Amino acid sequence: MSTPFRLPIQRVAANGLTAWLVEDHSVPVLSLVWGWDGGAALDPAGREGSTGLAASLLTEGAGDMPAIAFTDALRDGGIGLGFSADSDGFDGGFRCLMDALPEAERLTRLAMTAPRLDTAAVERLRARAIASARQSLETPRGQAGRRFWAAAFPNHSVGRPSAGTAESLAAITIDDMRALLGTQLRRDGLTIAAAGAIRPDELAALLDRLFAGLPAGAPAAPPALPGFTHFGQQVIGLDSPQSQAVFGHEGIGPRDPDFEAAQIVLRILGGGGFSSRLTEAVRVRRGLTYGIGVGLNTAFGGGVLTGSVASDNTKIAEALAVTREEWARMAADGPTEAEMVEAVAYMTGSLPLQFTDSRRIANTLLGMQQNKRPLDWLDGRSDRLRAVSRDDAARVARRLLKPEALSVTVAGRPVGL
Repeated sequence: MSTPFRLPIQRVAANGLTAWLVEDHSVPVLSLVWGWDGGAALDPAGREGSTGLAASLLTEGAGDMPAIAFTDALRDGGIGLGFSADSDGFDGGFRCLMDALPEAERLTRLAMTAPRLDTAAVERLRARAIASARQSLETPRGQAGRRFWAAAFPNHSVGRPSAGTAESLAAITIDDMRALLGTQLRRDGLTIAAAGAIRPDELAALLDRLFAGLPAGAPAAPPALPGFTHFGQQVIGLDSPQSQAVFGHEGIGPRDPDFEAAQIVLRILGGGGFSSRLTEAVRVRRGLTYGIGVGLNTAFGGGVLTGSVASDNTKIAEALAVTREEWARMAADGPTEAEMVEAVAYMTGSLPLQFTDSRRIANTLLGMQQNKRPLDWLDGRSDRLRAVSRDDAARVARRLLKPEALSVTVAGRPVGL
């Protein structure tokens, strides 16, 4: 019998703040990550991309240090510091050797409390973001993804392009970004995780100092995810030798009691590698694509089941037809016992590989908290996966997979659609 996986997580309290810590002194490194609710959900209409652009500017100079001086200080200390925004959150984090911790603390605090947002840095990063936004629209993948989410959630921020468009990015002012940072970077509403060579009392003192300069209060809570709007099939004409399809429907959220059984079902239906049913049916047997996959998007605490596949314009209709057939077959019959054994063995066997360095450990701890997991959730995960029977998985497959509800967006010049 294999040894149960255990991750020694400690809860650390620090003057109103709480962090999860995995303490490990085998290497003198610390990874610290934190996050708030908000992100692109806070972007004003017509200013999509504001929060993401502002996040990228936090390491482009702060206090009396312009961009080059700030970057040089990070490099000289061997410090990896970064901030990012996604559809429903805003994250920050750094990784450094313990000898460089005082400097990492100083630069991080400066970035959050005194960002410069110099015009030269703003325009340089704005140009890069605009180029990226335009490039994404040149590809079938970018077009299909954007239109899929816009149709599925027409009245929610997740239906807007979180990275912005060329037009919205061009309209963002420095005052817009300062206002957003003022509402986003707060001392309350923080979720914090750490891994590495630091004791609980040292971490508590560090957190108290690091976030002390932020204003009190928490960012506004992003709006809850509404129900998925079924829109059938839409085709976007785009000159390309291949068509890209994005498909999906309502799913389940991370706190649903069937979530782990659903992960097994989706691993078998469209998970990684060549063992999934969709890869076998669409790629291996018919040669219709190089890759196809499905998964659950759990932004805003909700659940949206999505997948994607690219194929030659003359073959995309067949690829989608086969996908629907496999979707319906799994919904009707569930997985086989052999598929269950293989999927559970992979998921339990690969679990320890997610924790091979302090950065991955800290990010996992942060995600657990954001998904409202208990402190010992990982300890029992392998046992919970092994306890899912084939009948359990079949029931969840019937509940989760709705072939008649699949909505599909195709970008390209598809034949037969």
